[in-house]
Amino acid sequence: MAKEVILMDDVDGLGDTGEIVKVADGYARNYLLPRKLASVVNAGTRRQVEKRKVIAEAKRASLRTAAEEKAAKITAAKVEIKVKTGVDGKLFGSVTSSDVVDALKKQTGIELSRQQVDMSQHIKDLGEHVVPVRLYKEVRVELKVSVIQE
Repeated sequence: MAKEVILMDDVDGLGDTGEIVKVADGYARNYLLPRKLASVVNAGTRRQVEKRKVIAEAKRASLRTAAEEKAAKITAAKVEIKVKTGVDGKLFGSVTSSDVVDALKKQTGIELSRQQVDMSQHIKDLGEHVVPVRLYKEVRVELKVSVIQE
């Protein structure tokens, strides 16, 4: 059975603040309502959500502009990561998203979390690589990473 709820906060994969969505009764009862991510639809919650929606829109706009500014810096940046290699030029281990984040912070001063670096697989060879970075919902950039021998 579906239940109509108003989202009190952004929920990934479901919607943004203020949207009225239909969800499974158990999902609403066991997850959304106890965490105060949603509320049952009525006149009072509609008014409350309208106020929150205005604040959330302003917050989203400022986060997006900050992400776009950071994206411009990241696009212009090039990161070099020095790694130990064997005789044949093969890496000992691999370059992970944590390595990329640390190198970016040391070399350019730009701070990211490792979750923002979208590496499907670790880098396991020398050379130039393009690493996707997700800064905000619609703001994605590519970071140039150069893996060189130490």
